[in-house]
Amino acid sequence: MKLEIYDSTLREGEQSATVTFTWEDRLKIIKELDRLGVSCIETGMLTYKRDLEWIQRAAALDLTNASLSVFGATRHAGECVRDSELLQLLADAPVSTACIFGKSWGYQVEKVLRTTKEENLSMIRDSVAYLRDAGKRVIFDAEHFFDGYSDDADYAISVLHTAWEAGADTVVLCDTNGGMLPDVIGMAASAAVTAAGEATRQTGRNCKVGIHCHNDMGMAEACSVSAVLSGAVHVQGTVSGIGERCGNANLNTLIPVLQLKLGFDCIGEGLSGLTDTARRINELANRTFDEREPFVGGYAFTHKAGTHIDGVIKAPRSFEHIVPQSVGNLRNVIISSLSGRSAMVEKMARILPHLDRESPEVAAALEAVRKKEEAGYSYDDAEASLLLVIREALGMRRQYFKVPHFKVMTDEGGEATDSLRSTAMIKVSVGGAEELCAAEGNGPVNAMDTALRQALVRFYPAIDQMHLTDFKVRVISGGTTAAVVRVVIESTDGVAVWRTVGVSPDIISASWQALRDSVEYMLDLRNGEKEI
Repeated sequence: MKLEIYDSTLREGEQSATVTFTWEDRLKIIKELDRLGVSCIETGMLTYKRDLEWIQRAAALDLTNASLSVFGATRHAGECVRDSELLQLLADAPVSTACIFGKSWGYQVEKVLRTTKEENLSMIRDSVAYLRDAGKRVIFDAEHFFDGYSDDADYAISVLHTAWEAGADTVVLCDTNGGMLPDVIGMAASAAVTAAGEATRQTGRNCKVGIHCHNDMGMAEACSVSAVLSGAVHVQGTVSGIGERCGNANLNTLIPVLQLKLGFDCIGEGLSGLTDTARRINELANRTFDEREPFVGGYAFTHKAGTHIDGVIKAPRSFEHIVPQSVGNLRNVIISSLSGRSAMVEKMARILPHLDRESPEVAAALEAVRKKEEAGYSYDDAEASLLLVIREALGMRRQYFKVPHFKVMTDEGGEATDSLRSTAMIKVSVGGAEELCAAEGNGPVNAMDTALRQALVRFYPAIDQMHLTDFKVRVISGGTTAAVVRVVIESTDGVAVWRTVGVSPDIISASWQALRDSVEYMLDLRNGEKEI
């Protein structure tokens, strides 16, 4: 069965604290979601006439899979539908679908809208019919449906019937407070599906049920699945579950669960692009990607325990519930001096597939890792640096540039401020040609990063697309200012994300090691080297 996946990242996602999209970000996100195979993309709340300019830009995109939807509310209590400026904007929007929300909980009708239940039904009826007559496909979001159903099931169901009878294509059951359990969602959704069957017989149209869950109890995905198993055929959510308060149902999790585990068709063959799309959209949202996300996270198929590694190498299904590549992800085996030869063979298979346990290259790589660990390095969360260590042990590490000289200075900002000012000066040499650059930064690491990339961009223009996304420092010996520290840097080029590590008693030196590894790894990627 085909499910309609309705993405609300551009509206619900932007209601998340710290998330704001530019107009250009929005266009890029729409293209990413369309490429993934999402059925319908909500462009956002339509509030002002000037918003139509942005909708026109979105509507002009050449989309392959998705239709676009605008979002708004029903008319106000006591308002004539023809006088509603907001509904007129929805009707004028150059997209095929309009999604509007209205109350389905009597408590909200009386306490928030300050009107009667009868008037609320009229508001829904008038608004849906107005948009239908304007040529729109209408989706009605029954806000607080499950709370309303718990209080007064008959009234909540009457809200659904009102929307269908007025011309709504799909009525979406919203767990707006995010406080319902999956079994409650399933029972109420089943009643709604029964009502949809009655409405279909009465109207002669295919009246459908959808689901929209919030994650206030950490159950948005489970609740959404429960609704689908009860007959809902339209699923709303956001990428990575970003949204109001604790967020919305996470499409990164929902889509593979519904498609791979339950056999529904959500995005078809687009599923193999899920991990890449999730990372790209998080980058556009300026969010640090959660590597522990199911299916798409960097740790989703990462194995560290020796017995797990041995098992997954011999029989992948023993410790992996799906094939990682089915969602565009990869298996990852964490290497340490205790990992053993089998783990290292698995790790090196993508660059040297002919190796076996007895290959001398495997022993050399393990010995190189052992020596690094003795010095305080750890590669649990620094796969990029691990790759470079292995390449160096095998004599395969490329030297893209030399650094004859670099200097970092930190000075007080002056009497008017308590801040410190950092400056880095770096000279690089590439194929005998030299470049000297200096840069100021918000701290010494930022200054080094900026100066290094400015010096290298002349030789490697792609370096301009790279930037740091995270920086962590951990003291690994002693407890004084002379302690050895480990620095882990996370970087991205807008597509891939990687982490590198440096260790030293000097935090600047440790940071420099991690930074240099990060740049070298990025250049390896651009030169077609395989990841491990």
